[in-house]
Amino acid sequence: MWFMYAISWAGFLVQLTVITLSIAAGLFYLAELVEEFTVISGKIIRYINYCTALLMVCHIFFEELPTSLLVSCLLSNLMYHLVLQTFPFIQLSSPWFILSFGLLIVEHYLAFSHFTDHQYTFSEVLGFFTINLWLVPLALFVSLSASDNVLPTSITPERIDNDSDIVTSYFQRKGKKYGLLYFLKSAQDSILPQRVKKAF
Repeated sequence: MWFMYAISWAGFLVQLTVITLSIAAGLFYLAELVEEFTVISGKIIRYINYCTALLMVCHIFFEELPTSLLVSCLLSNLMYHLVLQTFPFIQLSSPWFILSFGLLIVEHYLAFSHFTDHQYTFSEVLGFFTINLWLVPLALFVSLSASDNVLPTSITPERIDNDSDIVTSYFQRKGKKYGLLYFLKSAQDSILPQRVKKAF
Protein backbone atom coordinates (compact mmCIF):
# COMPACT_ATOMS: atom_id res chain seq x y z
CA MET A 1 0.00 0.00 0.00
CA TRP A 2 2.69 2.50 0.98
CA PHE A 3 4.78 1.59 -2.08
CA MET A 4 1.95 2.45 -4.48
CA TYR A 5 1.39 5.71 -2.58
CA ALA A 6 5.09 6.62 -2.99
CA ILE A 7 4.93 5.73 -6.70
CA SER A 8 1.87 7.95 -7.14
CA TRP A 9 3.73 10.92 -5.59
CA ALA A 10 6.79 10.27 -7.75
CA GLY A 11 4.56 10.16 -10.84
CA PHE A 12 2.90 13.40 -9.77
CA LEU A 13 6.29 15.11 -9.44
CA VAL A 14 7.35 13.90 -12.90
CA GLN A 15 4.06 15.12 -14.41
CA LEU A 16 4.41 18.49 -12.69
CA THR A 17 7.96 18.87 -14.02
CA VAL A 18 6.91 17.99 -17.57
CA ILE A 19 3.94 20.39 -17.45
CA THR A 20 6.12 23.21 -16.10
CA LEU A 21 8.73 22.68 -18.81
CA SER A 22 6.01 22.55 -21.48
CA ILE A 23 4.51 25.82 -20.29
CA ALA A 24 7.96 27.45 -20.22
CA ALA A 25 8.72 26.22 -23.75
CA GLY A 26 5.35 27.49 -24.97
CA LEU A 27 5.88 30.91 -23.41
CA PHE A 28 9.39 31.06 -24.88
CA TYR A 29 7.98 30.28 -28.34
CA LEU A 30 5.23 32.90 -27.94
CA ALA A 31 7.79 35.51 -26.87
CA GLU A 32 9.87 34.69 -29.96
CA LEU A 33 6.78 35.07 -32.17
CA VAL A 34 5.91 38.42 -30.58
CA GLU A 35 9.44 39.69 -31.20
CA GLU A 36 9.37 38.48 -34.80
CA PHE A 37 5.90 39.83 -35.68
CA THR A 38 5.54 42.91 -33.49
CA VAL A 39 2.89 44.78 -35.46
CA ILE A 40 0.64 41.74 -35.89
CA SER A 41 1.09 40.85 -32.21
CA GLY A 42 0.00 44.33 -31.17
CA LYS A 43 -3.13 44.06 -33.30
CA ILE A 44 -3.94 40.61 -31.91
CA ILE A 45 -3.55 41.81 -28.31
CA ARG A 46 -5.79 44.82 -29.04
CA TYR A 47 -8.48 42.57 -30.56
CA ILE A 48 -8.26 40.23 -27.57
CA ASN A 49 -8.72 43.24 -25.28
CA TYR A 50 -11.78 44.41 -27.26
CA CYS A 51 -13.27 40.89 -27.20
CA THR A 52 -12.83 40.55 -23.44
CA ALA A 53 -14.45 43.97 -22.93
CA LEU A 54 -17.37 42.82 -25.13
CA LEU A 55 -17.64 39.60 -23.09
CA MET A 56 -17.79 41.65 -19.88
CA VAL A 57 -20.67 43.65 -21.37
CA CYS A 58 -22.36 40.33 -22.25
CA HIS A 59 -21.96 39.26 -18.60
CA ILE A 60 -24.11 42.25 -17.64
CA PHE A 61 -27.04 40.84 -19.62
CA PHE A 62 -26.59 37.07 -19.26
CA GLU A 63 -25.07 36.51 -15.81
CA GLU A 64 -25.68 37.84 -12.32
CA LEU A 65 -22.17 39.00 -11.50
CA PRO A 66 -21.59 41.83 -9.02
CA THR A 67 -21.47 45.31 -10.51
CA SER A 68 -18.17 46.06 -8.77
CA LEU A 69 -16.52 43.09 -10.52
CA LEU A 70 -17.88 44.09 -13.92
CA VAL A 71 -16.85 47.73 -13.50
CA SER A 72 -13.33 46.80 -12.36
CA CYS A 73 -12.95 44.42 -15.32
CA LEU A 74 -14.09 47.09 -17.79
CA LEU A 75 -11.80 49.68 -16.18
CA SER A 76 -8.84 47.31 -16.42
CA ASN A 77 -9.64 46.74 -20.12
CA LEU A 78 -9.54 50.51 -20.55
CA MET A 79 -6.15 50.61 -18.79
CA TYR A 80 -4.86 47.80 -21.06
CA HIS A 81 -6.04 49.83 -24.06
CA LEU A 82 -4.07 52.84 -22.81
CA VAL A 83 -0.99 50.68 -22.17
CA LEU A 84 -1.22 49.32 -25.73
CA GLN A 85 -1.15 52.82 -27.24
CA THR A 86 2.66 52.74 -27.17
CA PHE A 87 3.04 49.04 -28.08
CA PRO A 88 5.66 47.48 -28.38
CA PHE A 89 7.17 49.97 -25.92
CA ILE A 90 5.47 49.08 -22.62
CA GLN A 91 6.50 51.42 -19.83
CA LEU A 92 6.40 49.54 -16.52
CA SER A 93 6.47 52.86 -14.66
CA SER A 94 3.59 54.46 -16.57
CA PRO A 95 0.49 55.28 -14.54
CA TRP A 96 -1.69 53.19 -16.88
CA PHE A 97 0.43 50.08 -16.31
CA ILE A 98 0.46 50.58 -12.54
CA LEU A 99 -3.30 51.18 -12.48
CA SER A 100 -3.92 48.09 -14.63
CA PHE A 101 -1.82 46.00 -12.24
CA GLY A 102 -3.74 47.37 -9.25
CA LEU A 103 -7.07 46.69 -10.96
CA LEU A 104 -5.93 43.15 -11.74
CA ILE A 105 -5.47 42.53 -8.01
CA VAL A 106 -8.87 44.09 -7.24
CA GLU A 107 -10.52 41.95 -9.96
CA HIS A 108 -9.06 38.78 -8.50
CA TYR A 109 -10.25 39.67 -5.00
CA LEU A 110 -13.78 40.47 -6.21
CA ALA A 111 -13.94 37.37 -8.41
CA PHE A 112 -12.69 35.06 -5.65
CA SER A 113 -15.21 36.52 -3.19
CA HIS A 114 -18.07 36.11 -5.67
CA PHE A 115 -17.19 32.57 -6.70
CA THR A 116 -16.75 31.40 -3.10
CA ASP A 117 -20.22 32.73 -2.19
CA HIS A 118 -22.03 31.30 -5.24
CA GLN A 119 -21.93 27.80 -6.64
CA TYR A 120 -20.35 27.39 -10.07
CA THR A 121 -18.61 24.44 -11.64
CA PHE A 122 -14.82 24.42 -11.73
CA SER A 123 -14.77 24.73 -15.52
CA GLU A 124 -16.99 27.84 -15.40
CA VAL A 125 -14.76 29.51 -12.82
CA LEU A 126 -11.61 28.56 -14.72
CA GLY A 127 -13.13 29.80 -17.99
CA PHE A 128 -14.05 33.15 -16.43
CA PHE A 129 -10.59 33.64 -14.96
CA THR A 130 -8.79 32.51 -18.13
CA ILE A 131 -10.74 34.58 -20.64
CA ASN A 132 -11.73 37.65 -18.64
CA LEU A 133 -8.88 38.10 -16.18
CA TRP A 134 -5.71 36.36 -17.40
CA LEU A 135 -5.65 36.48 -21.21
CA VAL A 136 -4.70 40.14 -21.81
CA PRO A 137 -2.23 40.42 -18.86
CA LEU A 138 -0.52 37.21 -20.02
CA ALA A 139 -0.27 38.60 -23.56
CA LEU A 140 1.23 41.83 -22.19
CA PHE A 141 3.67 39.84 -20.05
CA VAL A 142 4.81 37.75 -23.01
CA SER A 143 5.28 40.88 -25.13
CA LEU A 144 7.44 42.81 -22.63
CA SER A 145 10.61 41.92 -24.53
CA ALA A 146 9.15 42.86 -27.94
CA SER A 147 10.66 46.34 -27.87
CA ASP A 148 14.23 45.01 -27.60
CA ASN A 149 14.64 44.33 -31.32
CA VAL A 150 12.46 47.09 -32.78
CA LEU A 151 14.30 49.57 -34.97
CA PRO A 152 14.22 53.16 -33.71
CA THR A 153 11.64 55.26 -35.51
CA SER A 154 10.71 57.88 -32.97
CA ILE A 155 11.54 58.93 -29.46
CA THR A 156 8.89 58.66 -26.81
CA PRO A 157 8.34 61.89 -24.84
CA GLU A 158 9.83 60.40 -21.67
CA ARG A 159 13.18 59.72 -23.40
CA ILE A 160 13.73 63.05 -25.16
CA ASP A 161 16.89 64.89 -24.24
CA ASN A 162 17.84 68.17 -25.81
CA ASP A 163 20.97 66.71 -27.44
CA SER A 164 19.76 63.20 -28.27
CA ASP A 165 18.57 61.85 -31.55
CA ILE A 166 16.68 58.67 -32.38
CA VAL A 167 19.70 56.38 -32.69
CA THR A 168 21.39 57.66 -29.52
CA SER A 169 18.20 57.17 -27.55
CA TYR A 170 17.82 53.65 -28.97
CA PHE A 171 21.32 52.55 -27.99
CA GLN A 172 21.08 54.12 -24.52
CA ARG A 173 17.88 52.20 -23.91
CA LYS A 174 19.26 49.00 -25.45
CA GLY A 175 21.25 48.10 -22.32
CA LYS A 176 18.13 47.89 -20.15
CA LYS A 177 16.65 44.45 -20.78
CA TYR A 178 13.64 43.00 -19.08
CA GLY A 179 10.81 40.69 -19.95
CA LEU A 180 9.98 37.05 -20.32
CA LEU A 181 12.26 36.28 -23.26
CA TYR A 182 15.32 37.83 -21.56
CA PHE A 183 14.55 35.90 -18.36
CA LEU A 184 14.14 32.59 -20.20
CA LYS A 185 17.32 33.08 -22.25
CA SER A 186 19.35 33.92 -19.15
CA ALA A 187 17.88 30.87 -17.38
CA GLN A 188 18.80 28.74 -20.39
CA ASP A 189 22.38 30.01 -20.31
CA SER A 190 22.80 29.42 -16.59
CA ILE A 191 20.90 26.13 -16.14
CA LEU A 192 21.34 24.09 -19.31
CA PRO A 193 24.74 22.73 -20.28
CA GLN A 194 26.44 24.41 -23.21
CA ARG A 195 27.56 22.44 -26.23
CA VAL A 196 31.18 22.98 -27.17
CA LYS A 197 32.06 22.64 -30.84
CA LYS A 198 35.10 20.52 -31.48
CA ALA A 199 37.75 21.98 -33.74
CA PHE A 200 39.46 19.34 -35.88
